[in-house]
Amino acid sequence: MFSCFTLLSEKVAQMMEWTSKRSVIRMNGDKFRRFVRAPPRNYSVIIMFTALQPQRQCGVCRQADEEFQALANSWRYSSAFTNKVFFASVDFDEGSDVFQMLNMNSAPTFLHFPSKGKPRKADTYELQVRGFAAEQLARWVADRTDVQIRIIRPPNYAGPLLLGFLLAGIGGLAYLRRNNLEFLFNKNVWAFSALCFVLIMTSGQMWNHIRGPPYAHKNPSTGQISYIHGSSQAQFVAETHIVLLFNAAITMGMVMLCEAASSDLEIGKRKIMCVAGIALMMVFFSWLLSVFRAKYHGYPYSFLMS
Repeated sequence: MFSCFTLLSEKVAQMMEWTSKRSVIRMNGDKFRRFVRAPPRNYSVIIMFTALQPQRQCGVCRQADEEFQALANSWRYSSAFTNKVFFASVDFDEGSDVFQMLNMNSAPTFLHFPSKGKPRKADTYELQVRGFAAEQLARWVADRTDVQIRIIRPPNYAGPLLLGFLLAGIGGLAYLRRNNLEFLFNKNVWAFSALCFVLIMTSGQMWNHIRGPPYAHKNPSTGQISYIHGSSQAQFVAETHIVLLFNAAITMGMVMLCEAASSDLEIGKRKIMCVAGIALMMVFFSWLLSVFRAKYHGYPYSFLMS
């Protein structure tokens, strides 16, 4: 009993020493087996399994690592920090035996190893559903460990600076054309601006901002890259751009049809505009419908392509 207590104290002291140097402890197979798998253990470990080496070409892993570092740093420098929860990472090239031990074939993956018992299904973070934003990870950690982590990020001045430059540009343009401000009353300018805003919002940009999903997903085993998420409950950033492009093309087709019907151009040019508008709408609406079918399995309708 005494030796078991001594071993536990040594393990906790070692984990605390590593955490004092790096908020995310880098583990290999030996460290994982000794400090995570082997008893005794009275602390939980949140581990990110990743593949950060350049030859793995896992851009999502690098993005997820930044968020995981933000989560671990927020916990490490919190006034509520204790030795009951630790954060660690296992890189495929440093701990491939751990990946094999856990039958893991994708990265990044987040797992919670509770202080007592084996990990359950809920101890695997649903990355493709919830995204890898530090705030989402913190909510999951709170659900699994009852530890509340307030994410603290360094100030990001990119947004305010960009907004400032945009307002300065608009103000400068208005000043240069102060004697001729008719463009402010141009219906086409306002219509185009409103249309761009609607397309951006309906494509899912706000969902991306809230959830922070990966741009795409690359299977480390096959190397295949997925740009469309297979679930209706989640999406990739690339998927948003694809849907935005499809909606914009369909809208362009509708505009061309309206112009062909109401403009004063020659009949030949109007026919060309009409055919081009119909083609844009048919092709891109068909692609948009195929994306919808891929996400909502069992959806019965299709157009031009299955």
